[in-house]
Amino acid sequence: MKKFTVLFCALILVSCSNKTLEKLQSEHEFLNQAYLDAQAEHDKKIKECDDVISTNNVEIARLNGIIATLENDKENKVVQLKSLQKEMDYIKGNNSNLLTRLEDLSVISQSGAENIKQSLQAINKQSDYIQDLTQSIQKKDSTNLSLVMNLKRSLSDVNDQDVNIEVKKGVVYITLSDKLLYTSGSSTITPQAEIVLGKIAKVLNDHNELDILVEGHTDNVPLKSNGRDNWNLSADRAISIVRVLQTKYSVSPERMTAGGRGEYYPKASNDDSYGRSINRRTEILILPKLDQFFKLLEPAN
Repeated sequence: MKKFTVLFCALILVSCSNKTLEKLQSEHEFLNQAYLDAQAEHDKKIKECDDVISTNNVEIARLNGIIATLENDKENKVVQLKSLQKEMDYIKGNNSNLLTRLEDLSVISQSGAENIKQSLQAINKQSDYIQDLTQSIQKKDSTNLSLVMNLKRSLSDVNDQDVNIEVKKGVVYITLSDKLLYTSGSSTITPQAEIVLGKIAKVLNDHNELDILVEGHTDNVPLKSNGRDNWNLSADRAISIVRVLQTKYSVSPERMTAGGRGEYYPKASNDDSYGRSINRRTEILILPKLDQFFKLLEPAN
C-alpha cells in the first residue's frame, strides 16, 4: 500500500510537470511570434523612414539647384542693372549736352540750315547704301549656304579625303585631290572624276548667276618631262576640268576661268609626302559675277 501511494504521487507530479511545461512552451511560442511581429513592424517603419529620407534628399538637391540658379540669375540681373544704369547715365549726360548745344544754336542762318539739310540727305543716302549692301551680303551668305548644302548632299558618297567643301572669306571652295582627278603627272581626267564633276556641274547649273574659277595646284617636285614644269601641269589640269564641265555637262564657258598656280600656293609643307599630297589639288571657286560685285561696291549717288 505504501508503494502504491508513492507511485501515485509520482504520477501526479509528472502530470503537473507536463502541464506546466506545455503552458510555458505555449507562452514561449506566443512571445516569440509577438517578437517576430514587432520586428517585422519595426523593419517596415525603418524602410518607410528610409524612403521618406531618400525622397527628402532628392527634393533638397532639387531645391538647392533652384536656389543656385536663382542666385546666379540674381547676380546676372545685378550686372545687367549696373550696365543699364551706366547707359542711362550716359544718355542723360548726352541729352544735357544736346540741350546746351541747342541753346547755343537757337539762331541758325538760312545757309546753315540748308547745309544741315544737305548733310542729312547725304547721310540718308549712305544709310540706304549700307542697308542695300547688308541685304546683298545676307543674300550672298544665304546662297553660299544653299550651295554648300547641295554640294555636300550630292557628294555624300565621295571619300572625305578626296573632296572638301568650305566657305572662306565669303567664297565657296570645292577642293579635289589629284588622285581622284588624274593619274600621276597627267592632266587627263579619270572616268571616276567625271562622275564627281557631273554632280558638281548639276549644282553649278542650278546657280547660273555665279561665276566659276578653277585653279590647279601642285607640289614642288619637278616634272620629269622636258620643257614642262609645275606651272604647265597646274594650268593644264584646270583647263581639263573646265573643258569637261563645258563639253560634257553644259556649264556655260562664259562663266568659267581656268588658271594654274603651280607649287606657289601650298596648303601644307612640301617637306614630307603627306604635305605634298595635300598640295596636289584642284580648287573650284564659286564667285558672284564680277560686274555685279563691282556694282555692289559703287557708292550711293
